[in-house]
This record gives sequence, C-alpha cells and structure tokens, in this order.
Amino acid sequence: FGTAADTNKRFLYLLEHGQTGLSTAFDMPTLMGYDSDHARSRGEVGREGVAVCTLENMETLFKGIPLGEVSTSMTINCTAMIMLAFYIATAEKQGVAPDRLRGTIQNDILKEYIAQKEWIFPPLPSMRIITDMMAFCADHVPKWNTIWVSGYHIREAGSTSLQELAFTLMDGFTYVEFGVKAGIPVDKFAPRLSFFFN
Repeated sequence: FGTAADTNKRFLYLLEHGQTGLSTAFDMPTLMGYDSDHARSRGEVGREGVAVCTLENMETLFKGIPLGEVSTSMTINCTAMIMLAFYIATAEKQGVAPDRLRGTIQNDILKEYIAQKEWIFPPLPSMRIITDMMAFCADHVPKWNTIWVSGYHIREAGSTSLQELAFTLMDGFTYVEFGVKAGIPVDKFAPRLSFFFN
C-alpha cells in the first residue's frame, strides 16, 4: 500500500493469519532516494509501493510487529543502505538486537545497470557501499541476506533464459570478487547471497 500506516495494517493482518515473513515493495521516490515532498516525487508517492523517506515512516511501517520474530524482505537497490539502516534502528527501538534480525534486501545494483536503470551512484562507489554493507552485516546482522541477485528483472527486460542465467551468475561472481577484494572472508558473506530467477 502507499502509506506506511496502511501497509502496517496489512502486515499485521497477514501475521495474524499465520504469515511468518513480510515482503516490502517501495514506491519510486523511495527507490530513487527522494523525499515524498520533493518536486521529482510528484505523482509517484505511494503509487507502486510504500513511501518511506524517514525513520519515523519505517517505525510506522513495522509498528506492533516483533522484528526479532519475522523475516522481512525489501525490494530496493540504490538506496538499500538507507532502508537497512532505518530497519536496524527501528528494531533497536523495539529492543531487538541486530544479530536477531532475519531477512533479505535486494541491493543488486549490477542488475540495475543491466536491466532496470534505477541507480544513483556510478558503479565503483555503488560496489563500495555494497561491500561495506556485506562487511557490516557479516559482523553485526549475521542472519541477514545482504544481496538478492535478481535474474528476474533481467529476463523481464528482454533477455533469453540463457542470458538471464549468464548475467545473474556473473553478477553473483562479481559481488563475491568485490567482497574478497574488500578483505571480507568469503565464508563470512557468501552464504548470505540469495538468487531470484524468472
């Protein structure tokens, strides 16, 4: 839903009916790093997902939801570091330590350059942010999947199934390469990479 409050109601309903994991899709301004009141956000706020541009929005989104007991996925890429920071801060306000959090954040910036074009930084700075997130989560949020490598969007952008597989695996290899180059032991972060295919 478009607002954090409406989405929270839906999340609570799902949890009351046996759901154990929550999937969060964000609106275009959130995906691109714009506040809801920015001129470029006009007409897009809450249109294709929930608007989250402040910590308060994230707190509203997960109000009454025990973040230590659910798994949350977040479909977001170039501003993934902001949403993860908001999520961790929201959990800490609930008294939930980061090492208890479970979930997945898409954070697949290479797929954005290939298929979706929702990026705000050049490739190397983006990869630095991603390896910083991998290192942080390996040490502090060990049950969190730091990248959800997504072939689905590559296929939806017009690739063949073979091209989808090739690009997605290459993206995964590249994340591992950059993580190792950043000095993170591969066994500490590679098990937290997940894949999603069409």
